[in-house]
Amino acid sequence: MPATQVTIDMIAAAEALLGVAYTPAERVLMREDFAPQIENALRRRAMHLPETLGPASKFDPRLPGCEMPLAASRIWEPLETPLPEADEDIAFAPVTALAGWMKSGQLTAARLTGIYLSRIATFGPALCCFATVTAEAALARAAALDALLAAGAWLGPLHGIPYGLKDIIDTAGIETSWGAEPYKGRVPAEDAHVTAALHRAGAILLGKTTVGALAYGDIWHGGQTRNPWNLNEGSSGSSAGSAAATAAGLVGFAIGTETLGSIVSPSTRCGTVGLRPTYGRVSRRGAMPLCWSLDKIGPICRGVEDTALVLAALNDPDPSDAFQIPAPFGGVAPVSGLRLGYYPADFAGPETHALDHAALAAARALNLPMVELARPDLPYDALMAILFAEAAASFEALTLSNRDDELTWQDADAWPNSFRKARFLSAVDHVQADRLRRRVMQEMHRVFQSVDVIIGPSLLGPMLLITNFTGHPCLCLPVGHAQAPTRKRLSLARHNPEDATAGQLFDVPHTISLWGKLYDEGPMLSVAQALDRHFNAMRRRPKL
Repeated sequence: MPATQVTIDMIAAAEALLGVAYTPAERVLMREDFAPQIENALRRRAMHLPETLGPASKFDPRLPGCEMPLAASRIWEPLETPLPEADEDIAFAPVTALAGWMKSGQLTAARLTGIYLSRIATFGPALCCFATVTAEAALARAAALDALLAAGAWLGPLHGIPYGLKDIIDTAGIETSWGAEPYKGRVPAEDAHVTAALHRAGAILLGKTTVGALAYGDIWHGGQTRNPWNLNEGSSGSSAGSAAATAAGLVGFAIGTETLGSIVSPSTRCGTVGLRPTYGRVSRRGAMPLCWSLDKIGPICRGVEDTALVLAALNDPDPSDAFQIPAPFGGVAPVSGLRLGYYPADFAGPETHALDHAALAAARALNLPMVELARPDLPYDALMAILFAEAAASFEALTLSNRDDELTWQDADAWPNSFRKARFLSAVDHVQADRLRRRVMQEMHRVFQSVDVIIGPSLLGPMLLITNFTGHPCLCLPVGHAQAPTRKRLSLARHNPEDATAGQLFDVPHTISLWGKLYDEGPMLSVAQALDRHFNAMRRRPKL
């Protein structure tokens, strides 16, 4: 609309959307001065900004006093155990066991790849967890890796381990459609940095795991990805296929991404170990940009040790990624002497599960110094404006072209509506939200002066939101199972009702989360390993 058509009534109506109030005289002055502002906005929108171009401002989670850990002295080694007879037992084994069998010659990459491809063919359609399966290329890669090992060359613990890659991460010559109808048929020419890093580490790509359209939820252009513990409900998202495939034993491990819960939430629903690394540790070159100051890439596995092995491979410097913050991976730290913090308020609500309290009790039994924490009463939810603004900017062309109408999920909480609403966010409020973010960063920096690791419920309380915005790492760990009805779809904004299986209860996983210091995932992994030994929740398998 030309600036000359802006009326006083329009300005008054816009005030209501932005939560401000001006006088009639002030509106007259504004109307006379709107022309340059509108014209500049229209000229900028007419300029094409490629998806690979990020903003000039670069988020750095480090405050003064933040120290990088020393390089790892050791990372968990492959296990030396006898190979099981049953293919299913092999399929559900952790990477540490698979790597041990592979290195010792008890198992070949060809056999393991065949086991997983067979399971994908059998169970994949019901789970709707693979967008693309690259069977022929995977078998050829397995044969080459077996030959390499036979010649005495072992590439490391991921040598010959098949995996699934979230379908917002580029793979040269293989469709990467971001789960969204407008991008069907999108075939990148180059691998993402993490794709190449995993290839160098010896991993075998089985295919692209499903992602909720544009990295939100579990609905994509091919349907809805299902939870292997209850096929009546979705697997949550947006790393929906990665978590479902890992939990169902269709891959050795998988790669997910998180902006605000996209590793933790599906790992909670599907019962996998999800590691969200510190912001900036892993290169995002070649991954779909959703929110430049929030996006993170990390592993989804069936064992705590596995996440360390995969993260070590992903922790690869990439000079071409302007947003990466190279850091040494500190590996494993001794549990003894670690200070474990918790927020009593997060364990006090009516929605807190008995397994949350069981996890806190198990943590106490580790005889670590336990520190009660309290957080200031800040408007943490106000940080969400940053996410919505960045996501709307990333997909501005989709909104302005009206191609957002092609997306299957269309309701109040879906991306199309969020992108449209974000056009009404105030730039001034955005700057103020960024200042609030710095205040929250300062608070978390203060807290981690007194503790090494924090434990709490995975999806209750503000820790999921807070630590995604401050950049702190998180590990989501299964601690047991509970009887639950078919659950509602998880959403950034609220829970949306969907048809449930009335009267039925299902045996579903429950997780706890651990949070660590910036760029120091080791202590968090060590506490998780100790808790995993206590609960051993990963021994159970979904009945598909």
